Amino acid sequence: MDGTNSSSQGRFVLLGFSDRPHLERVLFVVILVAYVLTLVGNSTIILVCRLDPRLCTPMYFFLSHLSFLDLGFTSSYIPQLLYNLSGRDKTISSAGCGVQLFLFLVLGGVECLLLAAMAYDRLVAVCKPLHYMVIMSPRLCLGLVSAAWGCGVTNSLVMSPLTLRLPRCGHNKVNHFLCEMPALIRMACVSTVAVEGIAFVLALGIVLCLLVFILGSYGHVVRAVCRIQSSSGRHRVFNTCGSHLTVVLLFYGNIIYMYMQPGKRSSQDQGKFLTLLYNMVTLLLNPLIYTLRNKEVKGALGRLLLGNVSLRRIL
Repeated sequence: MDGTNSSSQGRFVLLGFSDRPHLERVLFVVILVAYVLTLVGNSTIILVCRLDPRLCTPMYFFLSHLSFLDLGFTSSYIPQLLYNLSGRDKTISSAGCGVQLFLFLVLGGVECLLLAAMAYDRLVAVCKPLHYMVIMSPRLCLGLVSAAWGCGVTNSLVMSPLTLRLPRCGHNKVNHFLCEMPALIRMACVSTVAVEGIAFVLALGIVLCLLVFILGSYGHVVRAVCRIQSSSGRHRVFNTCGSHLTVVLLFYGNIIYMYMQPGKRSSQDQGKFLTLLYNMVTLLLNPLIYTLRNKEVKGALGRLLLGNVSLRRIL
C-alpha cells in the first residue's frame, strides 16, 4: 500500500476516455495520422515562406509564425497523449503537467494576438496599399510578434501558478486527456471563484477585445473591397481574407466556449471533444486553408518542387 502511494505521489492520472477503450484505440490512429499531417503541412508552409523570395512580405512573415505556433501547440501534448492512449499507463508527472499547462496558455495567448496582427496587416494592405510596405515595416512586424510573445508569456505566468497551486485534497485524477486549465480548476476542493474570475477577466480582455478588433478590421476591409472596380481584384482579396477569417472563427469559437466558463462541470465531455476539435482538426486545416485558397503559396510550393526536380536531373 505504501509503495503504491509513493509511486503515484507527484503524478496526475489523465482519465481522458479511459472508460471507453474502443474509442481510445480509434482516437490513437486518428490523432497519430492528424499529427503527422499537421507536422508536414505546417513545416511545409514555414519552408516555403522562408525559401521563396516572393513570399518575403509581412503577410507571410506572420503566416510562418502562425505555422510555428501550430507546431508548438500539437507537439506540447500530442506525444504524451499518444503514449497514454497506447497503453494502460495514463499518468503524467506534476512537472510535465505544469509544463504542458504553461505552454498551452503561452501558445494560446500568442496565437490570439498574432491573428489580430494578421488582421491589421490585411487592413493596411487593402485600405492603404500605396503605404503598405512603409507602415508594415520589418521593425513593426517584429515588434508585433515580440509583443504577442510577451503578452502570451505574461498571461501564462499569471494563470499557471494560480491554477497549479489550488488545493486538491489528494485528488490526482484529471478528467481530461491533457493538463488544461478548466480541467485542473475542476479538481480543486476549495472555492475557485477568484481564479475563475481572473480567468474570465483575462479572457474578456484578451480574447473578446481582440476578436472585436479583428471583426472591425475585416468590416473596413469589406467596405474597401466593395469599392474595387476589378472583379479579379475583389476575388483575390476575398480569397486571402476569407482564409484568415476562417481560421479566426475556428480558433476563437473554441477558446471562447472553454475559457469564458472555466469551471463549469456540466460539459466535461463536450470540453474534451472541443479541445480535440481545435487541437487536431483546426490545426490540421490551417495549412490546407492557407495553401488551397492561396495562389501565391501554391505557386511557391510548385516552384520549390520543380526546383528540386530540376536539381536532381542536373546531379
